Amino acid sequence: MGEGKIIKEQLKQSLEAIRMRLEFEQYFSPEGVPLGNAASVKAPNPKKELFEKLLEKAKKCQLCSLYKTRKNLVFGDGNLDAEIMFVGEAPGRDEDLAGIPFVGVAGQLLIKIITAMKLERSDVFITNVLRCRPPSNRNPLPEEVVCCRPYLTELIRIIKPKIICSLGKFAAHAMLNVTNPISKLRGNFYDFEGIKLMPTFHPAYLLRNPQDKKLVWDDMKKIMKYLVNDKA
Repeated sequence: MGEGKIIKEQLKQSLEAIRMRLEFEQYFSPEGVPLGNAASVKAPNPKKELFEKLLEKAKKCQLCSLYKTRKNLVFGDGNLDAEIMFVGEAPGRDEDLAGIPFVGVAGQLLIKIITAMKLERSDVFITNVLRCRPPSNRNPLPEEVVCCRPYLTELIRIIKPKIICSLGKFAAHAMLNVTNPISKLRGNFYDFEGIKLMPTFHPAYLLRNPQDKKLVWDDMKKIMKYLVNDKA
């Protein structure tokens, strides 16, 4: 083989080696993790780690006596990047059994409301003022609300929703530190640590008073309008 052909063959081999190296670096990270389309690789969500730490802390909570009678901690469920957070009062029997908020009949109505807003349950975050079911579904006691409030406040700080919708008088009273009737509070925006808060009737109330569904829908329309204007 002539010297020219040898040089040509060496150059060809070098170019092939470079091509293979570039192809390798395109599809694999230095750790050997396939990259493929870089846009499809999602960065870890720092909210998830904070959420899980708070959840583990809540599982060990014994600040009030409700931990003794609950079957499951009902911490919260949904999208950690949600723009809307719904806050109810306390878990009921179905929620206590499932460990998930709003899965009973009232929860089904809440999901219908969310669907009417052109959203899905997975788009929002749902929680309660209390994380444990009060015995016999009784109303939350003031001392229970005080003990559980830090968990709710920290959860809101982690998720950072644009709007909070409190469901029922106990949720509104706990978050706004007021005692006004829910009928007087609903339909208006308030402030909770710099976040807009809209109180409305609880879905369980609507099951007993279906004539007030229109009022709740009016409140939801105000929430949707605020989000649209916020993005404009």
